[in-house]
Amino acid sequence: MPITSFGVFMLLAFLTGGWIIRSELERMGEDPERAWDLVFMGVVGGILGAKGYYVLLNYERLASDPAALIFSRGGLVWYGGFLLATALVIWEIRRRRLPLRRTADAIAPALALGYAVGRMGCFLVGDDWGRPTDSIFGIAFPRGAPPTRVDIIERDFGISVDPELIEKYGQIVPVHPTQLYEVGISTLIFFFLWRVRQNQNSPGRLFMLWLVMASGERFLVEFLRAKDDRFFGILTLAQLVSLAIAAVGLVGIVRMKSANRSEPARSS
Repeated sequence: MPITSFGVFMLLAFLTGGWIIRSELERMGEDPERAWDLVFMGVVGGILGAKGYYVLLNYERLASDPAALIFSRGGLVWYGGFLLATALVIWEIRRRRLPLRRTADAIAPALALGYAVGRMGCFLVGDDWGRPTDSIFGIAFPRGAPPTRVDIIERDFGISVDPELIEKYGQIVPVHPTQLYEVGISTLIFFFLWRVRQNQNSPGRLFMLWLVMASGERFLVEFLRAKDDRFFGILTLAQLVSLAIAAVGLVGIVRMKSANRSEPARSS
């Protein structure tokens, strides 16, 4: 089978994450080689979860052509991969007797930068692009997956393309490169987490911060995405999952802050 830029960048995303986790575990005084055990669980859970989530979203196609749906190279949904990978990584952390919250903090910057690297792969194959636009940021994907062709945008995504865009660009129109938006924002999230990681006095707080920021980024970018799963008015399923994950992160941060305030009182 051909090697695609998406596959290469997915590999680079996991390697990038592993390198960062290894560095952080070493700084924490833990065995740095445990990073690759965590990455392995992330690979297994990420790919299986991402494919499983996609199959559930497209269950109507499962009966007609299950093999094509399950074994196709495409159809990997980030949140599905994140949820299953999280479960397997937590299991591995417990099995290796690593400190859960501190290890989660070591993983948070890796997730941010790994996500940015992976989204670059989406951009290079022309996947996960956004709504049609005539702005300076617009990019056309004539050989994308799928191409940014007017009939595909209108038929598959239910988006009406402005006739002026068609007149100006023809049947292949420019769209928001939402993959690059996510690359940029997630990279900024990484730099922020990397900068503040040593100033956290509450183990687990860094990971909770990543949950809030990553979910917020995805929630906002989804408004520009060309999506066919806007089952909840203007919101997509991914946006609802983003809200739920952000809520988990906010609750975690608030609880940790309350615990820190009560600790001095107990000591007194």
